[in-house]
Amino acid sequence: MKLIQIFLIFIFCSLSAQRVLPFDTLRIKEVRDLFADDYGNIYLYKNKDFSFTKYDSLGKQLGKLMFTVPFKVQGVQNPLSIALFSENAQEIKFVDQNLNEIQKIDFKQKFTYIKHAYAEDLQQIWLLDESTKRLLQYNFRNDTTINSYPFDASFDDLIDLLVFENKVYILTKNQFRIYNLKFEKLYEAPLENGKRLRRENEFVLIVAKNSIFKYIPEKEVTKIFEDPDVQIVEKNSLAYFEIKGNKLYLYNLENIRDSKIQTVIESPKNDTEKTVDELIKEKTEKPDMIKLLDEIQDLGF
Repeated sequence: MKLIQIFLIFIFCSLSAQRVLPFDTLRIKEVRDLFADDYGNIYLYKNKDFSFTKYDSLGKQLGKLMFTVPFKVQGVQNPLSIALFSENAQEIKFVDQNLNEIQKIDFKQKFTYIKHAYAEDLQQIWLLDESTKRLLQYNFRNDTTINSYPFDASFDDLIDLLVFENKVYILTKNQFRIYNLKFEKLYEAPLENGKRLRRENEFVLIVAKNSIFKYIPEKEVTKIFEDPDVQIVEKNSLAYFEIKGNKLYLYNLENIRDSKIQTVIESPKNDTEKTVDELIKEKTEKPDMIKLLDEIQDLGF
């Protein structure tokens, strides 16, 4: 069933480089953030009323959450378990595909003040404790702190945090940084208007106000999508999405990839081994969507 859904999304995305999705302006108006899972479902977060609403690709509402305090949505890559963190409430919630609460973890009783939380999986959360200036690896299934690392950096301009393969990815107001767990800086690059970090397979994506960047491990940060006139941008594995003029647009991933939109943001300490043209050529030899279609055909769909 999952493969059939993905195939239908593939056909939908392949029809045109750009499509306007059927969302009326009242739903799009005052949206603070946009998310899209790989099933084509759209999630809209409004800061005005702290609402988080899920729709299918045709605009039908599938679920809705109303909060009394702001919550930060980590991502919807796993729509069966979506993590939402509230610094105000000092708690993290996990909701299912219908946005029903699965679990709530209250940090007030166990920790002093948690500035950021990143749910690595269904067992572990990385917590940034502002009072003790430490990064904590916390197993919420058995309520134990596995590791504690000193965090020797400013909390003031910190926007988001992600931990992957023993590296700490930090997004600030003006920079993207990578540290090891000893908090030795491994990489740094200037980056304006960043909103959140997201992992996509072995890559880390940086979603900004009107652009999306990809960090290529041990290489550089590359801009993979940009539209200076949009309000919000988002990406799933098949397409790019943007809110522009109170309309929701979908862009074919392959057509965007063929355009000359990719640029490299150099780090002062970064020695690029390959040119941007070489990287684009590697990525376009066999596009991900074509690979997906091949796999579906091999399975007899």
